[in-house]
Amino acid sequence: MEKTSTDAFPFTMNSSEKQETVCIFGTGDFGRSLALKMLQCGYSIVFGSRNPQKSSLLPNGAEVLSYSEAARKSDIIIIAVHREHYGFLTELTEVLKGKTLVDISNNLKINQYPESNAEYLAQLVPGAHVVKAFNTISAWALQSGALDANRQVFVCGNDSKAKQRVMDIVRTLGLTPLDQGSLMAAKEIENYPLQLFPMWKFPFYLSAFLCVFFFFYCVIRDVIYPYVNSGKDSTFRMAISIPNRVFPIAALTLLALVYLPGVIAAILQLYRGTKYRRFPDWLDHWMLCRKQLGLVALGFASLHVLYTLVIPIRYYVRWTMKNRTITQATAKREDPFSTSTAWLSDSYVALGILGFFLFVLLGITSLPSVSNTVNWREFRFVQSKLGYLTLILCTAHTMVYGGKRFLSPSSLIWYLPSAYVIALIIPCIVLVIKFVLVLPCIDKTLTRIRQGWERNAKPTLNGERYLKQSSVHLDSEL
Repeated sequence: MEKTSTDAFPFTMNSSEKQETVCIFGTGDFGRSLALKMLQCGYSIVFGSRNPQKSSLLPNGAEVLSYSEAARKSDIIIIAVHREHYGFLTELTEVLKGKTLVDISNNLKINQYPESNAEYLAQLVPGAHVVKAFNTISAWALQSGALDANRQVFVCGNDSKAKQRVMDIVRTLGLTPLDQGSLMAAKEIENYPLQLFPMWKFPFYLSAFLCVFFFFYCVIRDVIYPYVNSGKDSTFRMAISIPNRVFPIAALTLLALVYLPGVIAAILQLYRGTKYRRFPDWLDHWMLCRKQLGLVALGFASLHVLYTLVIPIRYYVRWTMKNRTITQATAKREDPFSTSTAWLSDSYVALGILGFFLFVLLGITSLPSVSNTVNWREFRFVQSKLGYLTLILCTAHTMVYGGKRFLSPSSLIWYLPSAYVIALIIPCIVLVIKFVLVLPCIDKTLTRIRQGWERNAKPTLNGERYLKQSSVHLDSEL
């Protein structure tokens, strides 16, 4: 950030008000961005640098001194340097004694060192109170204004007063501090920014498996079989035709897998007769990934729509229609209009349009900026009720696509059914089980269990029960 750009940001406090001084060791990107944000919020900033005369591009109004001089001006010192440069702090042990050191560093990879950077800092300067904070927020977020999840700042430390002072600074900056306990939590906090889509791994791997499986399945039916049977080259289908079959199949399967763990959890609760028992880890992890599964499914559905729109401009389609027209004109014949075929075709398209519309609606309401504006009942209605309606419409869309040839023996190739028939297995299972669960006799029992009733509950001395997992909600969501 250039120095000239900082003059345009007004302070949020009048200069006549008393300003607390905060010291920042390091004049890098993050140190400058944090200083600018703190200046806007009324803090007085002093930088500690090894070369005070050469420091530039700093926010207007900040003072630059040597490390020892800057440390004497504040009780709170933010260490904005990398771990490998912590060595100079040992020379300042006496100056830093009793002061609060805020470690904001991150590593290049998870578990890079035996101990966390904050714990290492506490060993170097034993007389200081080390607090871990600000490492989960980026310099860009500080400059542009943090929103949603970027507002969260994890804080941990052994000294409660020092930690509280840092959390007060976080609140003043318009961010949300989350107390993570003692400094032992610093290692986990430092690993957090290094995680690459932790909740997306399962959806990505699963969607990749589905795409690869159904792609080769369709290649066997639509490319290899025609070549073996009649020597016909149909490899061009691998560009558009086969992907346009794989994408809707993956979308429908993933959408069904969003709601399958909910019905499995409901069956487990009915079987156990209580909600106070932990679900298996695999089921709990599956339920935590439902939003990601739904968004990946929406992506595949969108690709299916785009691929479908380009069908009329494909060379193969235009060639086929032109030859058919010429053949009919030469033979002086025409195909009779079939009302039933027209109904099937229009119903197929209509169901697809409605299903995709609700699909998009589910995706929009899963965004934090939208979901935060609705209450729980509204969110549950959209994600659960409309979610099942979306699954019904998309399943019906696939069934109507099959039409009269849905279960026809002539559609089998090398005893392999059409790919869309396989894609209907999981959605139909989910819908059938859900239909059984909403029957009054079963739904009443399930509702009582979810409200705390237990079958064959045994009284205990102090009424202890297994804690219900906070992460598990039976109402499905994207």
